[in-house]
Amino acid sequence: MARGKAQGPAKGELLGPEQRRDWLRLIRTENVGPRTFRALINQFGGAGAALEALPSLARRGGRLMPPHTPTLAEVDAEMEAHARMGARLVALGERDYPPALAALDDAPPLISVRGQAEVLRRPMVGIVGARNASAAGRTFAARLARDLAAGGWVVVSGLARGIDAAAHEASLEGGTVGVFAGGLAKPYPPENLGLMEKVAATGALVSEMPVGWEPRARDFPRRNRLVSGMSLGVVVVEAAERSGSLITARLAAEQGREVFAVPGSPLDPRAGGTNRLLKRGATLVTEAADVIEVLTPIAGRREDPVVEAEAPFVPSGPATPGDDARARVVSLLGPVPTPIDDLVRLSGCTAAEVQIVLLELELAGRLDRPGTGRVALK
Repeated sequence: MARGKAQGPAKGELLGPEQRRDWLRLIRTENVGPRTFRALINQFGGAGAALEALPSLARRGGRLMPPHTPTLAEVDAEMEAHARMGARLVALGERDYPPALAALDDAPPLISVRGQAEVLRRPMVGIVGARNASAAGRTFAARLARDLAAGGWVVVSGLARGIDAAAHEASLEGGTVGVFAGGLAKPYPPENLGLMEKVAATGALVSEMPVGWEPRARDFPRRNRLVSGMSLGVVVVEAAERSGSLITARLAAEQGREVFAVPGSPLDPRAGGTNRLLKRGATLVTEAADVIEVLTPIAGRREDPVVEAEAPFVPSGPATPGDDARARVVSLLGPVPTPIDDLVRLSGCTAAEVQIVLLELELAGRLDRPGTGRVALK
């Protein structure tokens, strides 16, 4: 399809309209996640060039058909759906993209935002906990959220029943951020629809999923990573063993965030997870001052990351590894996660060659990235 004259980015934005469409097409492409998106941009210098390279990359990775990529009409329809609900897509590195989230290596290239986007630029603290929270747990979560908001902190949570809802409701006046597991047009749970509208009026609703995406069980841990990623620290108020809130706490620790926990009775299973966090070194919280004291110095020394929307492409070697190099890299992979640095060292290939082979495998649906700097065959 022929394109009209390219337009530049609007104020506060890094991407022009055509670049934004290319970014949306690329991140919505099958088998392309945030890390793969970043690797493709780094390798090819821009989303447009990466889109053109996708079919050949996937074919060399062992896939007969290219991964599904949305058409221009499909991404235009998604952008129009955002506009109809008063939302927009904010790109990594743009003014309204949460600074703490931008620092992660798996930061979403684009997030959907509805509401008052300026709250996303302020320091945030996550509050999470049990959906079947006790009355005492909800009361404490509300008190904590209210006091944090009064102290200038933005409370972020997952809009779930129980602790999440209590924290959002109590911090509305200061602006609160709710993160969706599905798309903005598929809010969950339905009984919190009224609360979500209140959040959008004074704070913001955020999602990384397509606007009409129906949330699935595996989407909630992805949502949790955004809650912790936006925050400088996460407070767990009530959490049973093996709960979603403990997943958020684990993700926060992996992201270098501070982890806080509210102690509870050993007789209450809803306190089992929080008490275990305390045994493992989480900061004990009995009032908002406990959180503010730890996070204020961190907020004071925070530097917003500098992100380029489209880096110029400077070839660093052969664009396509030879069959022998590809075979050496693939032979070193298996179901056990392997550090990428080990693949470079043991294969005798350049880092650029190894990255291309990994991109080929990932676009073919054969590679898993279980953690930073580690890969495994599916």
